[in-house]
Amino acid sequence: MQAIRTLGRFLLALLIVAIPAASFGQIGIRVAIGPPALPIYDQPICPGDGYIWTPGYWAYDDSVSDYYWVPGTWVMAPEEGYLWTPGYWGWGEGGYFFNDGYWGETVGFYGGINYGFGYWGGGYGGGRWDHGHFFYNSSVNNLNGGNFHNVYEARVDVGSRSRVSFNGGSGGIEARPTEEQRAAGSQRHLAAGEAQTEHAQAARNNPEQRAGVNHGNPGIAATAKPGDFSQQHGAVNAKGAAEPGSGAGGGRVTDARTTVHPKDLPAISRPAAVNSGNAKADQKYEQQQDQLITRQTQERQQLQEKQDAEHQQTSSANTPKLEQKHQQQTQQLVQKHASQQQSLQSRAPQARPAGGGGGRR
Repeated sequence: MQAIRTLGRFLLALLIVAIPAASFGQIGIRVAIGPPALPIYDQPICPGDGYIWTPGYWAYDDSVSDYYWVPGTWVMAPEEGYLWTPGYWGWGEGGYFFNDGYWGETVGFYGGINYGFGYWGGGYGGGRWDHGHFFYNSSVNNLNGGNFHNVYEARVDVGSRSRVSFNGGSGGIEARPTEEQRAAGSQRHLAAGEAQTEHAQAARNNPEQRAGVNHGNPGIAATAKPGDFSQQHGAVNAKGAAEPGSGAGGGRVTDARTTVHPKDLPAISRPAAVNSGNAKADQKYEQQQDQLITRQTQERQQLQEKQDAEHQQTSSANTPKLEQKHQQQTQQLVQKHASQQQSLQSRAPQARPAGGGGGRR
């Protein structure tokens, strides 16, 4: 119980909580609302032999409570024979957490996310190592007629054509790792290199990369080399933000937005009914669920009314700052409600042991 109370304080105070994430035991954060859809963009021209494509992704900056886009980029492999397994957002314990990407001899699980350019969701079809040289699949890489001798052409399974950028949770990709992918995650691997880390930090420091500013349509979607955001050196803009479920590369372009107000949230879902064998206890639990959902729905409506009133009283010049404030309020409310639901579910009636006796709680 003490651990639950401590978790609740962190959730309400910081909107996020430091936890052990799913890969390599690193400390990460949980976010109440999933990242925006993956934007649509062209791949910059490969700068030369030995560079491997690392797709763009949404990262999270807890200091401003907002996602920001880390552009896709070409990176030199840290060792011969190594490939990149992208990171991904996954759902667990009431929030979304990020599983870091890594370098290894085999591409592992990355949430089933279709990042494009060979990363179709279940592996990598953009290239392969052969006798110490990396060979590029020209069907998915932008080589633009360059002087590449190590080239082949092969059709790549596009997998899911969805632009959804997270695994699990409401509306997320439902893929699960195969035995081979689990094994890949257990093999020797290397974390993102210094160039990749600095690249991500440069994106974090650029306000234009934040979802709350670009509404899912980042100014710099991809770069030719890590950290170089200059369009003169090959950086490219996003073509637009893709709606979840739109086609890869040819999907409908929209001005998708992050969740800012309670009215943007999906309806509160009701957990599955319990059947403990104790009808009276089950009925009481169902009533508690009804009361909690009713109360949380009312709190959403109250916050929406408060935010609507603030919009009416605010000039257009101050709207961006107000929107950021409203996004933080909404995320805090979602975290609070997730904690309440988790607490109630922990008190759900338990099924009686087979054979009778000992069914009392």
